[in-house]
Amino acid sequence: MQVNVHAVNFNVDQKLIGFVQARLDKLEKYYDKVVCSDVFFKLDNTSAKTNKIAEIKVNVPGDEFIVKKQCKTFEEAVELAADSMERLLVKRKQKVRASA
Repeated sequence: MQVNVHAVNFNVDQKLIGFVQARLDKLEKYYDKVVCSDVFFKLDNTSAKTNKIAEIKVNVPGDEFIVKKQCKTFEEAVELAADSMERLLVKRKQKVRASA
């Protein structure tokens, strides 16, 4: 699956890109018709420790899913967002199978 990583106003480390690619490749186990995914990293401009935002957008035929999580680290945010995305993709797969 093609994963595009976008960082808003900063540069992303290669280790983080590798982590994101490995984590999102696991999504294909839950729904195999994923076309591509975009990951957006943003820094929230607050004094709180949970200022890192990861937003995952997954394109499937006929639809797209967006999950946004805010945590202390980008890795934690990606992990939580990917877990939520797994649940969405499982629901989508069941819905498609039920209507077929």
